[in-house]
Amino acid sequence: MKKIWETNSPAETAALGEQLGKRAKKGQIYCLTGDLGTGKTVLTKGFAKGLDVQEHVTSPTFTIVQEYHDGRLPFYHFDVYRLSSEEEMDDIGYEEYFFGSGVCLVEWAELFPHLIPRDAYWLTLEKDYTKGEDYRRVTLCQEEEI
Repeated sequence: MKKIWETNSPAETAALGEQLGKRAKKGQIYCLTGDLGTGKTVLTKGFAKGLDVQEHVTSPTFTIVQEYHDGRLPFYHFDVYRLSSEEEMDDIGYEEYFFGSGVCLVEWAELFPHLIPRDAYWLTLEKDYTKGEDYRRVTLCQEEEI
């Protein structure tokens, strides 16, 4: 499975995230990849909205994982950019999140590909300045297709 969307504003990127969040199911893992500034946090805020999360969603850059329990499913938002080893993922207890009853969204998951289950969904966000400052190409696929 591979899907590609094109968005032309932060609002469109958030709306795409919201659509994905509405379809998310218990136990799913979404991995976000893309350069800094490609809209990962914008898409994540939309995703949380699609899960009916009411809390303010922020990037967990320094806390590594933010937990949200007020939506239709528990939502766990990881930002593993600052981690340097798989042992640090073990230290935060990633398996409890990945194999629990919620939905996980992991920014910078490509840093630890061996820890990501094969059935995870991968979302890649890319800019193309020839199509405008706010243009984003968002590709969704599963690991086997990366």
